[in-house]
Amino acid sequence: MTLVLTASDLTTLADMEVTIKAVENSFADLGAGLACQPAPASMELPTSDARYLVMAGASATQSLVACKLLSDIPGNGARGLPSQRSSIVLVDAETGETLALLDGRVPTRIRTAAASAVATRTLARPESSVLGLVGAGALAVAHAEAIASVLPIDTVEVWSRTAETLEAFRRSLEASGHEKAANLKVVAAATARDVVESSDVVCTLTPSRNPIVFGDWFNPGLHLNAVGARPRPTDREVDGEALARSRVIVDSLDTALAKSGDLLLAVEEGALRARDVAGELGQVLTGSIAGRESAEQITLFDSVGIGLQDLAIGRVLYDTALERGVGLNIDLSR
Repeated sequence: MTLVLTASDLTTLADMEVTIKAVENSFADLGAGLACQPAPASMELPTSDARYLVMAGASATQSLVACKLLSDIPGNGARGLPSQRSSIVLVDAETGETLALLDGRVPTRIRTAAASAVATRTLARPESSVLGLVGAGALAVAHAEAIASVLPIDTVEVWSRTAETLEAFRRSLEASGHEKAANLKVVAAATARDVVESSDVVCTLTPSRNPIVFGDWFNPGLHLNAVGARPRPTDREVDGEALARSRVIVDSLDTALAKSGDLLLAVEEGALRARDVAGELGQVLTGSIAGRESAEQITLFDSVGIGLQDLAIGRVLYDTALERGVGLNIDLSR
């Protein structure tokens, strides 16, 4: 039987702290050679600027294979539809049985924030107390919950292009049910630069095509998660100097070299070389490479998104759904 889980089902099942641990384990498995993470296949058609990405991963420790089809369609905004839509398939690695089909919206948002939390706990200064968010949408709420789960954050400084989005962020955080996040002091920043210069940890969470955060704003000791740019080599949120000044860690080097505009455009401009990337987060977790090397060092996690993150949260959501009797079972073999 295949379990079908809708977005409303998944909202009731998602747990940030459990997901953080699952995502951390998946990165460690990748670093230890216990998981397979191919570069994503990116497809496009001459009739639009849409991209269709196939993001897959396989885990020996989870005995699971996951595949997500992500449709990135900027033109959907004019249709009143989300610009990104996705579905995740979970398959038993031993039998090949299709275990579940999940709507991808909730898992993608939660696992993305969880990955930032893993990177932040691993790379940021442990005493960091001020979180900066460039962007204030649903992904920002998830990041506030995730980062507050791993560091002693007491203040979140937020910049958004609209006051309405910022106010919605405040309300969502207060109603989140996440005790630490709901009690954060929220400061509205006048500019993105104010966020960067005032924060210990910064997350960029916008679908910007051009840099909105610049390396010459960085103070010593900063940790930055570059998260929001669309998965295509032409789009980025941070400039080349941001990467040149930082110890850069990626989730998957093959994936970053395929779809991270933040990295590829910096390399194209000569700000750094691909071999200047320090390595992957899984390598830091397993001790193969160093993470932060000093309190003054600037660290940057280039979060491009990998199939193993979908696998990690997919396993958690699937198991929880079975325990609670949530979802619709369908026999696809009939």
